[in-house]
Amino acid sequence: MTDTIETLVRSSFDCYMTMDRGRMESLLGPDFTFTSPYDDHIDRQTYFERCWPAAGSFEYFDIRHLAVFGDHCFVTYDAKSLRGKAFRNTELFTTANGRIRSVEVFFGLPPGGPVQKPSG
Repeated sequence: MTDTIETLVRSSFDCYMTMDRGRMESLLGPDFTFTSPYDDHIDRQTYFERCWPAAGSFEYFDIRHLAVFGDHCFVTYDAKSLRGKAFRNTELFTTANGRIRSVEVFFGLPPGGPVQKPSG
């Protein structure tokens, strides 16, 4: 089961790099939801409308950590857009019936980026 979840997760990143929407659609369950600081449990259709247009706009995704726990998988990765913006995110994938049921994205600082202390 762990290999299957890891394969699903890695395949989803590959779909973003290659802009393979058909393959991505086959990886996502019918009740798929996506959550990020900008999106609160949006459904599959809204995900493809809002988020999918970014597919193909990355120089790389470098998976730094990947840990599978039951039907969940945490992934931390460094990425760089084709415009040169570097960032690090962590995502929590939840799977069911061999497909991705949900993704929750936690935004981070660019690798080696400055840590800003709260003012006050």
